[in-house]
Amino acid sequence: MVTNKVAQPFLKWAGGKRQLLPEIRKYLPEEMTGTYYEPFIGAGAVLFDVQPSKAVINDINSELVNTYLTIRDHIEELLSDLRKHENNSDYFYEIRDLDRKPIYQELSDVERASRLIFLNKTCFNGLFRVNKKGQFNVPFGKYKNPNIVNEDVVRAVHDYLANNDVTILNGDFADAVATAKKGDFVYIDPPYDPVSTTSSFTSYSLDGFGRDEQERLRDLVVDLDGRGCKVLLSNSATKYIKDLYKNFQIEIVGATRSINSVASKRGKIDEVLVMNYEPK
Repeated sequence: MVTNKVAQPFLKWAGGKRQLLPEIRKYLPEEMTGTYYEPFIGAGAVLFDVQPSKAVINDINSELVNTYLTIRDHIEELLSDLRKHENNSDYFYEIRDLDRKPIYQELSDVERASRLIFLNKTCFNGLFRVNKKGQFNVPFGKYKNPNIVNEDVVRAVHDYLANNDVTILNGDFADAVATAKKGDFVYIDPPYDPVSTTSSFTSYSLDGFGRDEQERLRDLVVDLDGRGCKVLLSNSATKYIKDLYKNFQIEIVGATRSINSVASKRGKIDEVLVMNYEPK
């Protein structure tokens, strides 16, 4: 399969897998002839690296899912809207604070997607975070020349999504893989189990992702294994996660994390790759 190398994440996203791709590639199944599933799509680094011809992708974050759909279905309108944005503090806070006003409900899908990309490119450290009311609350990043439009990448993502059989869902992770069957491949990249009491980041949605959800996800992996699916899961290398998946094959890999408010903490951390098959 020929892949378009320009198609890559168009957002910076907490837990994004761009830095870990060299390790993930080592553990992908040799053959992926069925449908590719990714129930926590995030920035889509693995999806755009593999570029399967048939895929089902999902995320609980409705603004993120709307952005994928808009890139696929309304590329020209989106690029046009992105060009209107200004990289200054007053304009940033005006756009950021739209979700605190009734007018937000009147924004078109294109305007919402454009807003998300703009905020992601210009906010502090490229972080998507909402408060308990679901309002974007990251401050202005003060970057000199952020690539807000990034037309080549956005067009390449559009070409991939529009020219392949890619179903885009916005719901629960278990529902997203309900149709997965023997021969399909499921890559799972959930919000990570925190490595300390201060390291948890689940604020990309209102619901959070605690240990009850981690255990529900483990049960889903067991179910997918029973269906004959090949499953690869990423998570932090905590004792809890390693115990949770002790009946599967676990590999410890190092990943560079670039999203942290403290620069000194953006270093290598251990992660696990959990799989139910022998790696190639």
